[in-house]
Amino acid sequence: MLVFLGYIVVLGSVFGGFVLGGGHLGAMYQPFELMIIGGAAIGAFIVGNSRKAMIATLKALPGVLKGSHYNKAIYMELMALLYEILSKVRKEGLMSIEADVDKPNESPLFSKYRKILKDHHAIEFMTDYLRLMVGGNLNAMEIENLMDSEIDTHHHEGEVPVFAIQRIGDALPAFGIVAAVMGVVHTMGSVGLPPSELGRLIASALVGTFLGILLSYGFIGPLAGRVEQRLHESSKLLQCIKVTLLASLNGYSPALAVEFGRKVLYSTERPSFLELEQHLKQSKARGWKAADVSGDSIADDKR
Repeated sequence: MLVFLGYIVVLGSVFGGFVLGGGHLGAMYQPFELMIIGGAAIGAFIVGNSRKAMIATLKALPGVLKGSHYNKAIYMELMALLYEILSKVRKEGLMSIEADVDKPNESPLFSKYRKILKDHHAIEFMTDYLRLMVGGNLNAMEIENLMDSEIDTHHHEGEVPVFAIQRIGDALPAFGIVAAVMGVVHTMGSVGLPPSELGRLIASALVGTFLGILLSYGFIGPLAGRVEQRLHESSKLLQCIKVTLLASLNGYSPALAVEFGRKVLYSTERPSFLELEQHLKQSKARGWKAADVSGDSIADDKR
């Protein structure tokens, strides 16, 4: 929603200022200039990217236009899920979560956390490493190195749409110049027309430069930045899972392990210590089955 609001502000400021300054919007209507710029940009996008990169870019755009769902609520739900999983492991052993990990969509434990269950990257990352904890002989350092490698891969893969969109944004001013030059060529080939007609042709040519710059810095460039921000947010979710699971592997209690995960979150989404503690208490009050938590709090675990 904010993306569309920003676009409205851009258009309103540019064209509103133009009209208030005495300009006529009719002079800006140059569909053929827009066709030259837009068509060239689409062609360059096809030439400059593989099929996989184009599909990734097209998939990334709808999510950005809808806005980010990585807010405090989803992180609270994530930490509640991790807390419940680790509490179950502490009480019943690692083998007790094997069925939950193998089929998270059918798991009574995971099914209570619909927001997390919809994020297939988070679920896949979490269940893969829980599965290694259940059946593997890897130590915490080996698992941490593997987690870092996977997060780096996820980040590099997510940067593909960012670079693809940014390259098109950077090329648009040049395509605007191409459209303007072609307009000038058309104008020079029309020498002999009345001055009013020549002025109209020159104005049409200049619109090409204007459109290329406006589309680049007002629309496509900011969109690439928004995709990059979304990527950082998705990576932060994986880092939270990583830190929490590693803390558990190193012997910390579920409440302290979740506290480790809380500390890596951005300050704008990070719940306070008391907010998280209260959230976990409310979770227990709703009947969650967690190990060694009856009458205990996070502060009790720390003591």
